[in-house]
Amino acid sequence: MTWPVICHAFMLTMSAGRADSHDGLREVSANTEKALQYLLIGHILCNLSVIRLRTSILCEASFFRRHCPHDPGHLIDRAVIMIEETIFYICIGMIFVFAFVNGFHDGGNVIASIICSRSIRPLRALALACMGELLGPLLLGTAVAVTMSSNILKPEMLETLSKTGIYILVGSAVGSAIFWKLPTWYLGIPSSGSHALLGGMVGAGIISLGEASVSVDKVLVTVVIPMLTSPLIGIILGYIIFSMIRTSFRSSHRGIGRLFTVLQKPTVIFLAATHGSNDAQKSMGLISIALAAGSGEMHGVLPLPFWAILGCAVAISSGLAFGGWRIVKTVGFGICRMEPVHSFSSQLASTGVILSASMVGFPVSTTQIIASSVMGVGASRRLSGVRWSAAANIAYAWLLTFPVCSVMGAGLCWLLNKL
Repeated sequence: MTWPVICHAFMLTMSAGRADSHDGLREVSANTEKALQYLLIGHILCNLSVIRLRTSILCEASFFRRHCPHDPGHLIDRAVIMIEETIFYICIGMIFVFAFVNGFHDGGNVIASIICSRSIRPLRALALACMGELLGPLLLGTAVAVTMSSNILKPEMLETLSKTGIYILVGSAVGSAIFWKLPTWYLGIPSSGSHALLGGMVGAGIISLGEASVSVDKVLVTVVIPMLTSPLIGIILGYIIFSMIRTSFRSSHRGIGRLFTVLQKPTVIFLAATHGSNDAQKSMGLISIALAAGSGEMHGVLPLPFWAILGCAVAISSGLAFGGWRIVKTVGFGICRMEPVHSFSSQLASTGVILSASMVGFPVSTTQIIASSVMGVGASRRLSGVRWSAAANIAYAWLLTFPVCSVMGAGLCWLLNKL
């Protein structure tokens, strides 16, 4: 016996039991109403699949309207709301998954230099970095989250989308970024999570709202220019910092290296905090968009509750705790030979660039900045000391990330909108 027959028989039984009522199911008790609602939800969920999501909801709504013309309490509307809430929670879950993946992928960059310089044991470095990744999003503001929620896609066009449409857009952007991050992590290539997420947002936004939905001027000023210039600044700053240290301690005893071994412990915490703050805020910005979909108001400062900030902080720090050793090998050993003084210089340069970007709300690529600062430190010793072939492979991954994720985000959004 199929679910429609069961539901139909149940309703007929309830109607027969209340033969004295001229309004059919209007006078069904509260418990019976709840049972009908659960039957409807169960029927929809039993028929859910990736291809039949919308079709199932529409068919079940049509079935109940035919057989239950005096729908008590608007059960169908409440059922659709429950489905929308389910999609919302799936969307939020995907954002937290992205933050977790970002932690074990990009977080490996944070501890790469200190581990490969043999300044500290790997597990102790991991513990210090996880502490920084957790505290950074909680202490360093939400300026990047505001940029992600307001400066990528035009708020007035986002307001034209339904709640489900916004959830699909955000989920498609996050899904494309996750699909890109996992294979690059497996191959040990430090690709940019920022490029992946922004590419997915642009691609999904164009499919949902058209090309005019992208805030081109704001994207250029607050996203593209900072992302292009920050790696160059990282190289230059890494070069300058190490050159200054080398000049200042030229005549010092070789044991001075112990000083930089000690100094790296606080600097790796600060670097992890800035990394966690900038990267976690990108996920927070998407949560703000999803939360604002309920009110339909996308202008101004969007809602960002504490649970979203804490959830993103926990997700990204937990991701780092589960590893990122493939990226550690690429950045720590693949670019140049690292000693404590080189590691300290690259960490100091990276921290300065990422912290400055986070304070003004620029969603920069922390992966690019950390790797480029390592290149700058290596180049200050001698140009031949940098393995430029490894650097070229990293650059290729950076260049491919945005267009590939744009296409994947657009394709995923198109597919979900066709269901």
